[in-house]
Amino acid sequence: MISRDYLIIGAGLAGARVCEGIRTHDKKGSVTLVGREAFLPYHRPPLSKAFLKNQKAEASKFACLDPAWYAKHNIEVRLDTVVTQLNLERHLAVLATGQTIEFRKACLATGSRPRRPPVAGANLGNIFYLRTVRDALAIKEMVAQSKELVIIGGGLIAVEAAAALREAKIKVSMMNRNQFLWQKRLDLETAQWLTQYVANRGVNLMMQEDLNGFEGKTILKNIQTKSGNRFPAAMALVAVGAEPNIELALNTPLSSPNGTPVNDYLETDEKGIYAAGDIALFPDKVFGGVRRSVHWENASDQGAVAGANMTGKKRIKFESIPYFSSELFDLKFEFFGDFRLPPGRAEVSGDRAKKKFMIRNFQGSRLTGIVYCNQEASLGQPAREEIREAQR
Repeated sequence: MISRDYLIIGAGLAGARVCEGIRTHDKKGSVTLVGREAFLPYHRPPLSKAFLKNQKAEASKFACLDPAWYAKHNIEVRLDTVVTQLNLERHLAVLATGQTIEFRKACLATGSRPRRPPVAGANLGNIFYLRTVRDALAIKEMVAQSKELVIIGGGLIAVEAAAALREAKIKVSMMNRNQFLWQKRLDLETAQWLTQYVANRGVNLMMQEDLNGFEGKTILKNIQTKSGNRFPAAMALVAVGAEPNIELALNTPLSSPNGTPVNDYLETDEKGIYAAGDIALFPDKVFGGVRRSVHWENASDQGAVAGANMTGKKRIKFESIPYFSSELFDLKFEFFGDFRLPPGRAEVSGDRAKKKFMIRNFQGSRLTGIVYCNQEASLGQPAREEIREAQR
């Protein structure tokens, strides 16, 4: 049996930041980082943007930390390794290799996975999901041959991938159940404008079409819609959201239908067990209730806080204004605040035609979100402060 002071399960951005947080406050404790991928922790956002667009882009460019950092700080990294069982009472983790790690404290940072639609044919060949470097490499290899692709979905990843592939001269069609792109986050006029903007750049939009199933014997041949339409497709990318990887915690106090519940310090009800990143269901001190956030900034911030708190030498409460961003063609969007509900009212300033504007979203008279399009980075902190003040 192997004994460690700290075990981090999940070698993504959150896991890397947990290691940093630990080493900031504990230079000597033994640390093991376990990840199922073959790569050291890397940034995922470029996969649907620069990496997908550029055939020569290298995955090593997106590393979270310099590869030498782990050895320099005495972090044992086990890649291509899966934790199959977690014994909470005895603080034991069983690996797929059969080895067992006994730990003093642990952090679950297992991230999320693409949601698979519950339809016929979802596992046919040439149907792709984008989450990992290997996913992106497979998509790049296939579109380089076929030069065309159908994207199912209309969220951030779907639109980013459509833009990146169009810039790579790939013929892209997008099928989405809604009338307009991002209509749950944007006011109606801006959603209409964005939809037309994407269409004008060569993406064939099939709006208000809901997926019914895929056809083919072993590889994709056709796509069916619930409206009764059926059209040929040689390759599809499904981007219809993400689900937390909480299988390891199922049927334990670490599991809920929407993630792993944690307190203000990112610790679970099981003392010494923490969670950070996509799976953490944390108290929302700004908007109330609990929230789970799937974005790199949240993973980074929570990882650092969890790592510090695990050492016992620091006690930091996690609090944040929800934030996410997206880049497509020559547009950069930043979203600050709560976008769980479509805006009841919106105030738009700036000029959409000039591709530089700001939106304030309201629920009743209360400001709940601010959207920037191609605005200066320095405006981010004032936006957070304005939203925080509006909730008091």
